[in-house]
Amino acid sequence: MRVLKFGGSSVASPENIVKIKNIIADYDDTIVVVVSAFGGITDELLAAGALAAKQDIEYRNTLKTIENRHLSAIKTLIPVTAQSGLLSKVKSELNILETLLEGAFLIGEITEKLSDKIVGYGELLSSYIISEYFMSENMNCGYVDSRKLIKTFKANGKNNVDFKTTNANCTEHFNQSGKEIIVCPGFIASSKNGDSTTLGRGGSDYTAAIYAAAIDAEMLEIWTDVSGMFTANPKMVKQAKTIPHISYEEAMELSHFGAKVLYPPTIQPVLAKGISIVIKNTFSPEEKGTLITQSKNEKGKTVRGISHIGNMGLLSLEGPGMVGIPGISKRFFEVLSQADISVVLITQASSEHSICVGISADDIEKAKEVVNEAFVYEIERGRIRSVQPEKDLAIVALVGDNMKSHQGLSGKMFSTLGKNNVNIRVIAQGASERNISCVIDEKDVKKALNALHEEFFEENVKQLNLFVMGVGNVGSKFLNQIKLQRKYLKDNLKLNVRVIGISNSRTMIFDEKGIDLNSWEKTLASGEKAEKDQFFHQVNSLNFRNSIFVDNTASEAVSSTYRAYLGNSISVVTCNKIACSSNYENYATLKTLAREYNAPFLFETNVGAGLPIIDTLKHLIASGDKILKIQAVLSGSLNFVFNNFNDKTTFHDVVKQAQEEGYTEPDPKIDLSGIDVMRKILILARESGNVLEIDDIENKSFLPEESLKSENNEDFFKSLVKYESEFQDIYNKAAANNSKLKYVAQFQDGRASVSLQEIPKGHDFYNLEGSDNIVLFYTERYPNQPLIIKGAGAGADVTASGIFADVIRIGNF
Repeated sequence: MRVLKFGGSSVASPENIVKIKNIIADYDDTIVVVVSAFGGITDELLAAGALAAKQDIEYRNTLKTIENRHLSAIKTLIPVTAQSGLLSKVKSELNILETLLEGAFLIGEITEKLSDKIVGYGELLSSYIISEYFMSENMNCGYVDSRKLIKTFKANGKNNVDFKTTNANCTEHFNQSGKEIIVCPGFIASSKNGDSTTLGRGGSDYTAAIYAAAIDAEMLEIWTDVSGMFTANPKMVKQAKTIPHISYEEAMELSHFGAKVLYPPTIQPVLAKGISIVIKNTFSPEEKGTLITQSKNEKGKTVRGISHIGNMGLLSLEGPGMVGIPGISKRFFEVLSQADISVVLITQASSEHSICVGISADDIEKAKEVVNEAFVYEIERGRIRSVQPEKDLAIVALVGDNMKSHQGLSGKMFSTLGKNNVNIRVIAQGASERNISCVIDEKDVKKALNALHEEFFEENVKQLNLFVMGVGNVGSKFLNQIKLQRKYLKDNLKLNVRVIGISNSRTMIFDEKGIDLNSWEKTLASGEKAEKDQFFHQVNSLNFRNSIFVDNTASEAVSSTYRAYLGNSISVVTCNKIACSSNYENYATLKTLAREYNAPFLFETNVGAGLPIIDTLKHLIASGDKILKIQAVLSGSLNFVFNNFNDKTTFHDVVKQAQEEGYTEPDPKIDLSGIDVMRKILILARESGNVLEIDDIENKSFLPEESLKSENNEDFFKSLVKYESEFQDIYNKAAANNSKLKYVAQFQDGRASVSLQEIPKGHDFYNLEGSDNIVLFYTERYPNQPLIIKGAGAGADVTASGIFADVIRIGNF
């Protein structure tokens, strides 16, 4: 014999009730079917009672809605020829309900006894209609009112089950029924005097468990709208999976911490009997669901589930007068108990200086008042501080039988949260080690659950959430590279890269599920108005784990937002050189924020596009080497220009070609003036450990003064035409000396310079072709033969690949 319980969502409509009939039709043995009220009816009954007690005539409309729901279900489910008797019965019960509500309306109040009678009508009516429907379908079905079987008595203000009487009633009735299907209402019971009572929250589950234990059922099946218990709340963690097998203790821990499919007291009657429970989905009956048994699943994961309780508050009792004083804890908890305040979490410092408890935020002000009142004597004398409650908190918990004595779990949990800037307020772990709990800000719950789920359940697949600003030449190439490489990254590097936000100078878009990179241009064109500060606020409010801000612009205003991102544990990847070449104080602050908030700040493309120049430099420094001198051709743009400029071309035409092919900045003067190279050598000097400002760099410009002072590109290119003879003189002089022109940056002995130089044959720079860059690192380990890095140093593709590489670095941290 089995007991099946169907919840409110499972019986919310006639269509759902037909699904239930199809499910139970497949059972061969006798089954007891416990049903809840039609979905939403219990709330409607409570609302009607409250309105009646306030003498609000609106209760009649609510009652009418309740009546219509039930009569409509009858007319849909039952053949017309069989409706008469059932309609008469249901209307009779509804008339009694109306009388009860009218009584509450007339006296202007509702007693607990009256409330129990009113609210119980949901289950009473639904079970009667469902049993009649089964019989109309020629099923061997019987019906029993649970009030006849389950008896309760009052204790501590609550209805408690009289198990001796109840078990005897159940055994007698179910053994003599002779029916294959016995339908019963959940939630309702009766006192020894015959008054209607209810079993409280989770009452229908409890009813089913009582019946299962009384008749020694083979199994208790709880049918709901989800396919079992999940590794985390699937509404908050999209990757959450059903737990196939779980122990009673694990199920109770997860249920206590917010797993709504099971109410902890439900398990108690079957726990003593060792009866298994299975949680199934009414709407996907073919799915296996979750099996809950007495034995542990020894082959299961160490952590079986992650759950949370929201709307929590913290209350701390602390002060020097608590140390070594017996009875303080007793008084504290006694005060809360007498005020009917439930304590969810407890932690106490070993110094006995403080006791902290987690309670519902709804009770926090009440708790503050009663505790301060109870300890007023100690507070007035400064022995204990007045308690100050904290709100907007939540408890997150890891649960698993196999967590006991498993080393490193706590560290792994807290490290994962810390990496994602989730501040832990309180930590609690029981001696059984089945549960590790911590209190965090409620706004961080979604991020915390996803980060922990990724760490403990997702086979090391790490999700990176990207927010991209700037989708011009470089940015568009970057997005295309992500689109092409996503599958490879997931399959081989275990990285799931999603682009959540995109912005250009006009519009911006966000999609929490990830922007479709096949049509991002079209979506962005119809996005909301772009604004850099609003973009940051949206990124910060989404509060995703592993968030990365990618700046593909050359905007000083955008670079000024890096502090905000890093200060909120949002990593920054940028090809924008302005921040790292700004005043040293700003550069140092950004590096400090990155360390303090565990938010990587990567800017490899600031110096050599896709070349690993900064990364190599960092490895040299980290390994204990010391930089003696840096010589470099750091502008792919200028190298392209001077490799293509000769006596058969014009300087203007070559620069124009470089601009059109994307080798220069949108304003080519930034490249040709040497400012871009100055920024690059400044960044390398700083990354070598030197304090240097851009004004400290000597710049021997080859451009005429008029070109340097031009206010726009049109004037700049006109000046290049005007001074063509001077550029030809520079070229001819180098050619006469059998040399090539290269724009060289150098750093040595704390001094840096940039200039156009004649490079003779045999020099490492002489054969540098196209837009390639080259860097020579002279160090204590490479004093005579430098460490050389050489390769393409300009172009949208290689710059985008450098940005992409920085993103992957963060994913592998």
